[in-house]
Amino acid sequence: MSKALSRVGAVLAACLMFTSWSLAAPRAAVALEPFTGYLMAHFTGESANGEQIYLAHSDDGLRWTDLNNGGLVLRSTVGTRGVRDPALVRSPAGDRYWIVATDLRIAAGTSWSDAANRGSTSLVVWESSDLVNWSAPRLINVAGAIPGAGNAWAPEAVYNPETGDYVLYWATNSPRNGVTKHRIWYARTSDFRSFTAPQLYIERGGSQGIIDTQIVEVPGAVGGYRYYRASADGHITIEASNSILGSWTTLGNLSHMGISNGTGGGNVVEGPMWAQFNGRNEWALWLDQYATGRGYMPVTSTDLGSTRNFRTRSDHGMGTNRKRHGSILNLTAAEENRVLGRWGATVPVNRIQSYNFQTRYVRHANLDVRIDANVSPAQDAQFRLVPGLANANGHVSFASVNYPGYYLRHYGFDFVLAPDDGTATFAADSTFRRVAGLADASWSSFQSYNHPDRYIRHYDYLLRLDPIGDAQSRGDATFRVTS
Repeated sequence: MSKALSRVGAVLAACLMFTSWSLAAPRAAVALEPFTGYLMAHFTGESANGEQIYLAHSDDGLRWTDLNNGGLVLRSTVGTRGVRDPALVRSPAGDRYWIVATDLRIAAGTSWSDAANRGSTSLVVWESSDLVNWSAPRLINVAGAIPGAGNAWAPEAVYNPETGDYVLYWATNSPRNGVTKHRIWYARTSDFRSFTAPQLYIERGGSQGIIDTQIVEVPGAVGGYRYYRASADGHITIEASNSILGSWTTLGNLSHMGISNGTGGGNVVEGPMWAQFNGRNEWALWLDQYATGRGYMPVTSTDLGSTRNFRTRSDHGMGTNRKRHGSILNLTAAEENRVLGRWGATVPVNRIQSYNFQTRYVRHANLDVRIDANVSPAQDAQFRLVPGLANANGHVSFASVNYPGYYLRHYGFDFVLAPDDGTATFAADSTFRRVAGLADASWSSFQSYNHPDRYIRHYDYLLRLDPIGDAQSRGDATFRVTS
């Protein structure tokens, strides 16, 4: 979940970028095929908007494109008001989806020690029937009944055909048998609203903690087993079983590839994330190279029965956003069309040119907004005119290109570049009606949504929101949107 996690005593040998993913059962996968694409849910880091839900798409399972122009897709408004480690879950029938995530926002100033020992024992859940229209987030207190529970991190869920419901599992730091450390716990649920009492699922020996665990179901038991799980527990340990809640056999780890989770040096990684390649018996295990900040890399295999069958890959691309602990869902054509129809359209990058100072363009500088010439870096003067946050009908908002999730908004009638905080006030302050230019109808002016008697204008080169009443102010309030 983070390379910055402090250890709880000697117990957190596993670093914390928590993994989240699940596959439908084989029978459901057959019914849902052919799969045509891939969807990744993830967060981006500890920035103001980083601990929210972001999406990326891939055609081949190796090269990823950020959706929604790199902006966040879902925001948590419950609990800590931040989420990490999202798990994408599909029902066996393919008619219901859930996102389950850790309720944690380090960017709010929470320390890792507080988060691990005195953090939220709840997870955050969204629900959808189509992958594009999601419910409001809700909290589920899965770890509250665990004695001494300090947190609930890195949730995963997998459908269990043996019981006809889902096994939801996560990491909790708590004392047991005199040792406080992270262990994996589970509960069963059929609707992600009501749950059985938490039960211990995975525990390592001594003081060794375990946080990131993810299970993949393998059609036809390729490799000899029906289920495989990868865990960050000092190594990246691979285990196998024919029953989710049965006994598991340790197959080994990836230390022979120079890959560890902090034990034995080499390439130190966390956040194992499984995905099967569409149409073939080949799997990718994505690993986050948090120690070097290089992000996810895939190792692939056509036979999961032995850890010696994995090989490293370099033919991958992760898009612009940093991908932190997430999950991957194989998409049918119908699902892919819905997702790309909602978030896949690319909005052009524009500059906003001043009418009466035509060598100057609107730009942000240290989050203030002004007009300047020769802007460097050039991205400081680049924006996407997206549908208005408060009103998409005939209105626009100005989304920053190099600060995804940030928008131009007025505050006290002055302009700043600020992260969308999800409030109605922010949306209204960031929404404008594009009208014919007040000084030249072939240009544009931008009328405030919540103060319709005021327009965007520059004054002493600084952007303001003002009433317009003379020729000078009309010129100041007139702009050209250029490519």
